[in-house]
Amino acid sequence: MHGRPRKAAKPEDEAASAAQAQELRALQSQLLSNHHNKIYTDEAQQLSAKLVQQNPESYTAWNYRKLVVQHNLAQSESDPDSLKSILDQELGLVESALKQNFKSYGAWHHRKWVLSKGHSVLDRELKLLKRFQQLDPRNFNAWNYRRFVAALLNRSEEEELDYTREMIEHNFSNYSAWHNRSVLLCNLMKKKSQGYFPKEKVLNDEYEHVHDAIFTDPDDQSGWFYYLWLLDQTVKTDAPLLVASWPAHESDVILLRNRRSDDSSFSLFDSFHSDSGTIPLILYFNQAVEGVNSSTITIESSFCTEDLNWKPLLQNNSRLSQVWVTHIKFPDVKPHSSEAYQLKISVGQSQGIISASGIHYSHPTQFAFNVCLRPIETEPATKQGGHRILWRDENFHVYQPQSQEPYEVVPIDQLIINDHEPTASNWRAETVANEIALFQELSELNCKIGKLTLARLLTAHDVMLSPRTSKMAHSEVVLELYTDLIKLDPLHSQYYKDEHSLVLLQKVTSNRESLLNHCFSYKNLASSSIGNGICLRLSNLSLSRMGSIEKLLWVQMLDLSHNELRSIEGLEAMQLLSCLNLSNNKLGSLTALGPLRLLKSLEVLDISYNEIGSHTIDTTRYLCSTPLSHTEETSRNSDEIVTGGASLKDNWEAVLIFKSMSLTQLAIVGNAISGENFKSLLVKLVPTLEWLDGDKLH
Repeated sequence: MHGRPRKAAKPEDEAASAAQAQELRALQSQLLSNHHNKIYTDEAQQLSAKLVQQNPESYTAWNYRKLVVQHNLAQSESDPDSLKSILDQELGLVESALKQNFKSYGAWHHRKWVLSKGHSVLDRELKLLKRFQQLDPRNFNAWNYRRFVAALLNRSEEEELDYTREMIEHNFSNYSAWHNRSVLLCNLMKKKSQGYFPKEKVLNDEYEHVHDAIFTDPDDQSGWFYYLWLLDQTVKTDAPLLVASWPAHESDVILLRNRRSDDSSFSLFDSFHSDSGTIPLILYFNQAVEGVNSSTITIESSFCTEDLNWKPLLQNNSRLSQVWVTHIKFPDVKPHSSEAYQLKISVGQSQGIISASGIHYSHPTQFAFNVCLRPIETEPATKQGGHRILWRDENFHVYQPQSQEPYEVVPIDQLIINDHEPTASNWRAETVANEIALFQELSELNCKIGKLTLARLLTAHDVMLSPRTSKMAHSEVVLELYTDLIKLDPLHSQYYKDEHSLVLLQKVTSNRESLLNHCFSYKNLASSSIGNGICLRLSNLSLSRMGSIEKLLWVQMLDLSHNELRSIEGLEAMQLLSCLNLSNNKLGSLTALGPLRLLKSLEVLDISYNEIGSHTIDTTRYLCSTPLSHTEETSRNSDEIVTGGASLKDNWEAVLIFKSMSLTQLAIVGNAISGENFKSLLVKLVPTLEWLDGDKLH
């Protein structure tokens, strides 16, 4: 553990271990019998004490000891001396067990339980801890117990912080001491305790402290982890902020009530089709928040007078979400006439928007946009269901902006929020710049975590400057660093690939020119079922993770084919998506398609040639609670669905995902799950489906 190699056991040691195991089995068998029969005699108590001393990892034995203590306390009635004697005896037993194994979870938890009963002298606990921490200064169980005892003793956090410094100076490699220091500093800075405010001064001192550890031994990871925590404290803003919206600030949106339009007087980027005359209003925050409603978000317009229903874009039932959406219904327009409306949105004018950490939205923000309604034709154009979207290269050509279009064709949101802390903002940029200069020296070494830290520093610096420069100045260097890390540290290559993908997407979306390089016009817009015919093509980029979604809210047609995506988390924010190509990726289960359920405009979906159904066990069911297993739709009467031969029990995820969708075109070929029975199920689940794997259904 922690890089310390284990020694192979000698034959005589193996024989002794076998004899000990036999004895332990006999003790455990007798203890289970006593436990079951509620026997708490002196003999039974001695047996349990012997077991925990020999095997401190026996949780059942410790639970039995709790029953023993409660039994003895009940027998002693209210005699304080007797109560203290019982608890002290139990503390002595725990201490004996810890000497056998001072990393035993069960023993430390049991000691906490005994102390919580009261009647014990706490001062001795710190002396005991000191002895154990001398044996192993990085024992996180002991550090966790120390926080518990310090709270009982009302020791100040400043005293404990001094103790962490003492332990770190004794051994730079004490990861647990560094971690405890971060916990204490967080509390002190949050409370703005004397000497720990402003935050900038505190962090500057900590940078100097951790530099000593890193440059003394660059290969030791303990100081590096603390450094990464410091960097996070430096670059992140505690308060929630609005970072993007759709429609974008000062944008002009064309709302089409017909699928086709021969009018070329407007930018295709700004057009949106809706038969019902409704558009989504999307708010994208820098962190998950709650409290987004008609009280905290106000809309000024000549027609929108009713309270709007705001919904979090989540796959679970949490009240906290980074993305919120509502829908605005516009008045009907007379034939052969157009109407224009201006809407002003105010965010956070009244308190109520709160982050997960309890911090209020403190940057009231306003943005405005115009919506021009195009009339409904007297004889509406019928939906062109006879044609399908073909994702072949020959069907796309590079988008050529029209001459009358403004310079900022692509409505990338760069909402400028007044910085109430300009000094803090300048300090962040200066600190990161100074750290970059310092750590570029270490990048020449084959120090994995040093390269990772430099990559994060350069990325943080670019992100802080991007609102002013509209470019990622260090993106090529960062991408090269992650490429090197994939080779240097193959065990963690997937993490580096994910980070590489995030930086690449930041680069692609950083400015207009870069993004336009990936924008293509679909050749046959008039006969297609898509909204505006502009496709953002991010194929063949080796993407393993999606990011920069806040800059892609305007996208209606997206090509992510031929990448390495295992998840599409984040796509649920792209509420305008009508066409999506996910073919030739590494999506391993239907669970991975969960975000698609929230894309109500999606009509064309290609998930062909992935790995869906190729894994016998969908491990995401066990690694985390699947959001598809706890929705209101699980109560659906299975008799409503005719499966066509597919097992409903084995295809619940398919039911929950596809039943709520209004797809007209779907491709699933090339997946293990794409058999005829499953196709029959899909046809029943999605009655709007017209094309399935290239075959016409109706």
